[in-house]
Amino acid sequence: MTLIQLVRWLLRADGGWFREGTSGQRFFSPLRLGGEGRQCGLGMRWKGIWSEEKGGMMRPKITIVGAGNVGATAAHWAAQKELGDVVLVDVVEGMPQGKALDLLETGPVEGFDCRVLGTNDYEETAGSKVVIITAGMARKPGMTRQDLLAKNKEIVSSVTKEVVTRSPEAILIVVTNPLDAMAYLAKKVSGFPRNRVIGMAGVLDAARFRCFIATELDCSVEDVQAFVLGGHGDEMVPLPRFSTVAGIPITELMSPEQIEKIVDRTRKGGGEIVALLKTGSAYYCPSAAAIQMAEAILKDKKRILPCSVYLEGEYGLSDLFFGVPIKLGGGGMEEVIEVRLTEAERESLERSAAAVRNSIRELSL
Repeated sequence: MTLIQLVRWLLRADGGWFREGTSGQRFFSPLRLGGEGRQCGLGMRWKGIWSEEKGGMMRPKITIVGAGNVGATAAHWAAQKELGDVVLVDVVEGMPQGKALDLLETGPVEGFDCRVLGTNDYEETAGSKVVIITAGMARKPGMTRQDLLAKNKEIVSSVTKEVVTRSPEAILIVVTNPLDAMAYLAKKVSGFPRNRVIGMAGVLDAARFRCFIATELDCSVEDVQAFVLGGHGDEMVPLPRFSTVAGIPITELMSPEQIEKIVDRTRKGGGEIVALLKTGSAYYCPSAAAIQMAEAILKDKKRILPCSVYLEGEYGLSDLFFGVPIKLGGGGMEEVIEVRLTEAERESLERSAAAVRNSIRELSL
């Protein structure tokens, strides 16, 4: 077989590296001979979209709703990693367009070729593979928690309706706070199955936990793994006995007092940053966490990550979004991973679940 014949075979609709999607699109699948989605010799797992109109393979589309600090920084991470073409959408005229153009012009410096578009029009989001919802109001002085919940309920409901109408096969990553309640709302409004609506919380909380462990032990963060369960906030449940440094449990490396100090700081991590900034909240780590989740989906990486997902009996909980370890891949949430808990850990988990249920109840759905 000549090289030209080989290339023609690879591009055939019935073989080679492409397969037909449910809507007539053709998806790139490296070394399909070895099974769809398996790694090829170059270590590739990524699936692009074949376009007959464009005569080539298109990058997946990532929509980020909300062009504030979290959304704009998420767009930055996504573009830098070349995960796909990025659409940054916001209701404020000019803001998403300006930030997107600035980021697009960074491509020649940083060496990324993806397209970045800012818009106020949801039509540009059509056909998105992943939609990251960061839109929402930050809590202001004098605003009660119920005020914040009511306002963000209105925003997230509207946003979800807009994006799912145009991207009915998308996977939603919810970042807006209060996180677990907003993820629950997005699932109800979208009507999506539970594997395609995921809340970003645990990746952020675990990152903070890992950072503080590495700082305390004066070691590389790359060698630290941390395990957290529960709702996003003060009722989060860090699990030290499952948290390790190069495979060694931190309970072997630190005193109970040191660990408790780190656990307490992790729970209050967001508040610590708010207190320092005075006029804002964290955005580097939250946006990076959301993009780590998007990358796991777009590259079908099968990452084991702590995320807020809709539970149906796992950990003895049902009908709520709650932070648990999951397998995250091309289909979204592919598996909830359950671990045995001690009596004390179970009590902490139940307290966290009660707090999440209260937030969901306040939505009055």
